Amino acid sequence: MTELTETLHSARRRIWTLAWPIILSNVTVPLLGLVDTAVVGHLPDSRYLAGVTLGATLFSFLYWGFGFLRMGTTGLTSQAVGRESDSEVRNLLGQSLLLAMGIGALLILFSNPLISLGLWLLDGSEVATRLAAEYAQIRILSAPAVLANYAILGWFLGQQNSRVTLAILVLTNSVNIALDLLFVVGLGMTSDGVAWATVIADYTALAFGAWLVARQLKLLQGRFLRERLFRLRAYGELFQVNANLFLRTLGLLFAMAFFTSRGAAQGDTILAANAVLMQFIMLISYALDGFAHAAEATTGRAVGRQRWEEFGSAVRAAAGFSLTTAAIAALAFALGGHHLIALLTGLPEVRETAGDYLPWMVAMPLIAVWSYLFDGVFIGATAIREMRNSIFIALAAYLPIWWLTRALAAPGYENHALWLAFLSFTVVRSLVLVGYYWHHRRSHWRHGDTGVASRPFRTSR
Repeated sequence: MTELTETLHSARRRIWTLAWPIILSNVTVPLLGLVDTAVVGHLPDSRYLAGVTLGATLFSFLYWGFGFLRMGTTGLTSQAVGRESDSEVRNLLGQSLLLAMGIGALLILFSNPLISLGLWLLDGSEVATRLAAEYAQIRILSAPAVLANYAILGWFLGQQNSRVTLAILVLTNSVNIALDLLFVVGLGMTSDGVAWATVIADYTALAFGAWLVARQLKLLQGRFLRERLFRLRAYGELFQVNANLFLRTLGLLFAMAFFTSRGAAQGDTILAANAVLMQFIMLISYALDGFAHAAEATTGRAVGRQRWEEFGSAVRAAAGFSLTTAAIAALAFALGGHHLIALLTGLPEVRETAGDYLPWMVAMPLIAVWSYLFDGVFIGATAIREMRNSIFIALAAYLPIWWLTRALAAPGYENHALWLAFLSFTVVRSLVLVGYYWHHRRSHWRHGDTGVASRPFRTSR
């Protein structure tokens, strides 16, 4: 067995070791949603379910927008681990936590206009919007905990410890489910009970995460440096990485929101059918995100060590797992897609309509896999400008393709035009990321006997 083969075998083992806890923890997320729906759905008035659904949707978008706190912390921490700089690893945690707490406090401070604007954009009924506002005023109190947990999860993942992700999410969702049942079923509360259950679960997770952090800090040499934590100039790299990740996320949110709104404009049946098929994309993401997160940690450490042979092996290992998963998903959708649709909806017209657009979902995993994979690689390399650019280049293709295909589509084929535009967005994004990857592979390191880079991969700093 050659040295390269040994490195690739080691990389595969490391990718799988990191990925499986993340995949398993992702599975707990829809479980919580099902329990929330079941608990509130058994209340005597359906307005409570509508209010919780509307409020939960608002916070899904809001907190997803600040996901950069997890991603940016992972990339920078993994590189610091590669450089064997315990002090830098420690101080990155302090900076990320202070940033998370500061943003969380601002969200609470400006909660009234944020909630009003968000619910106005979601455009629910008057009763549902009022209940959602009450729910949101409680949920917003957990903003510092949620964002701090993002930073903690990113910090541990950057140190190639993904089991913490599993432990924290299992604890969070278990506490949330137990309190849902206690507050709503036991104490007779309504949507406010669901909100308080989530807030308490988030702060419980933060307490547990802080305990895990304290244990880990004992293993790291060095100390927190005042000049790193309390001087704005010291946050330059963290701000730059996170700002580009934030813009990238906003672009992705716009693409999803545009797809949803254009589907809604075609009627409730099309909207429902598209929502069912979007659940397939979420299902794929649970597995592909696991391998992408593993790629973040392993490629980041390789960049920190400037070991480009190790970097390449990590990319190939993650690509192998990701492509296999995407192929299995495409085959499953092709052979069993109609059965999966039937599991998600009992409405005949929605089942039939979703089945008409099922071929788009067969193609989606084989195309989207590249964007998941290289998002992870570029986060590890902190090449965040490239990720940001890929989104906006893809949007520049997405909107004209939708407009053109809609104009040319025969009556009844408008939603096919929408799916074609969305698939084109994914194709362009994947191609741009692949192109950037090969450009950096040629430009930023050379294959030699030692596999050591000729210069650091610092494209976004």
